[in-house]
Amino acid sequence: MKKSLLSAAVALTLSVNAAHAADLLFKPGEDSRFSWDAYEALKAVDLSGETVSVFGPWTGDEKSNFERVAAYFEKATGAKVKYAGSDSFEQQIVIDTQAGSAPNIAVFPQPGLAADLAAKGFITPLSDTVKEGVKKDYAAGQSWVDLATFKNSKGQKEFDGVFYRADLKSLVWYSPDNFADAGYDIPETMEDLKALTQQIVDDGGTPWCIGLGSGAATGWPATDWVEDLLLRTQPASVYDKWVTNEIKFDDPRVVGAIEEFGWFARNDEFVDGGAGAVASTDFRDSPKGMFQSPPKCYMHRQASFIPAFFPEGTKLGLDADFFYFPSYASKALGNPVLGAGTLVSITNDSKGARAFIDFIRSPISHELWMAQTGFISAHLGANPEVYSSEAAKKQGEIIRYATTFRFDGSDLMPGKIGAGSFWTGMVDYTGGEDAKDVAHDIQKTWDALK
Repeated sequence: MKKSLLSAAVALTLSVNAAHAADLLFKPGEDSRFSWDAYEALKAVDLSGETVSVFGPWTGDEKSNFERVAAYFEKATGAKVKYAGSDSFEQQIVIDTQAGSAPNIAVFPQPGLAADLAAKGFITPLSDTVKEGVKKDYAAGQSWVDLATFKNSKGQKEFDGVFYRADLKSLVWYSPDNFADAGYDIPETMEDLKALTQQIVDDGGTPWCIGLGSGAATGWPATDWVEDLLLRTQPASVYDKWVTNEIKFDDPRVVGAIEEFGWFARNDEFVDGGAGAVASTDFRDSPKGMFQSPPKCYMHRQASFIPAFFPEGTKLGLDADFFYFPSYASKALGNPVLGAGTLVSITNDSKGARAFIDFIRSPISHELWMAQTGFISAHLGANPEVYSSEAAKKQGEIIRYATTFRFDGSDLMPGKIGAGSFWTGMVDYTGGEDAKDVAHDIQKTWDALK
């Protein structure tokens, strides 16, 4: 559910018509913002007559954006890139790999599926040179390496992919006018955020808009809160072990993160409609209270896609803006970021496939989509000045300054947990059940899977 919402995020419409693969959106060498040296380096590889097949989840405008990027690979190397996108990618890539008809390149919307295929021997490991390049060139580079390292069919760990496009979840949305009218500053630490929360109440306002409603998926927004707070209260190693259940769901450290969420969500004074309304309020409707006069609430923690559900006509940077969901100054855990991303892997090895991976990990491939729409990059070499909007540039800066990046934990857990008992457990918790009891029940579900 969360993955599909993120992939449906809406950004400003690009005022460039869809281009044929042979057309280049920006003429090489003319715009100095782009890393044209990386483009020129591609010409050292002659792939004339070779076709590189790519299969992924991007359709519609996203497909067009990607094809505009791939056109540069084609122009430089002489290869032909044949991209196919599907809403049923997750199912089809399994069928194709098992049938021996896999594409050269697969674009995975989350690493769990890639890990499953790697364990069956269907993904070609990448070289140490590529791995070291990612570690050096990406913000929090070791995080991206770890997320793309899976066990093969022999149980040995291998580096299996390069993350290309990132999504950001560690955001708090607000109305600049509301903050200015009340004299509130953007909090820089979690301590500041909690102090601001209390200050808004003391001033007679309601600090938070929180809604967990999402039809059959009700409860998922709370899982993002818990994941973000676990990264801010415990080392990333605890988060990693929790996701795989090496650390149990009812471990005191996990229970503590749930209770941290409760500090915000289970206080009637802190939430629009009171704590009792959290579970029943649809997450798409929840932020609308920020735009009423007077405001019904001042802040909304949600991922980068949420502006799609703001009132029509809302202008980012003017009517609505965001800041980083901050870390605790007192805990010295750096600046962790929760998010998602697309992983590019080789599922049918060839010279062209290897060259395409090198292209994807180069700054120019990032910049060419950054300059369009709907793309956030963790690549330190990609020039942030090419972003198509200030909002995208600010989100890119948050990822660039992250000390740790972790994938959405519930999306990595077994479906009965991450898209089941974790969701319902958070609804029960916001309804008044004890955090320890809720966590214990979720763990029982996990134990039953063994």
